[in-house]
Amino acid sequence: RSPGCPAQGDWTLGYSLFGIGIGAMMIGYYVMVKWNRERRRLLIEELESRIAILPILMAESDRRTLRLLRQNLEEEAKIMKDVPGWKVGERRYHTTRWVTPSNDELYYLRPQKELDNAKYGLQWYV
Repeated sequence: RSPGCPAQGDWTLGYSLFGIGIGAMMIGYYVMVKWNRERRRLLIEELESRIAILPILMAESDRRTLRLLRQNLEEEAKIMKDVPGWKVGERRYHTTRWVTPSNDELYYLRPQKELDNAKYGLQWYV
């Protein structure tokens, strides 16, 4: 028999290693279940915070849209003041419903850089 090797028939070493393995797995499962519960709680908290802040973000977006529409009307009035029969702000669509303007419609009288920033935003840096 070589030094450091257990004697033949030493069955306790196998059972102890098996027990240590089962114990490590049980501890791992416990930690995993505990972390999954915490992760689920954090996910619910994040979802609730997004739901809570959504009206504020929508209001900011609506204000930005209305500000750009007003600036477009003022610019249109300046550009088309000499055209006879031109009605500033006349609807393109003959409907009473609100039609959300696209970025191209909002930024058509603005510099191209502003349109690119509105379309692509931080994607330029990715």
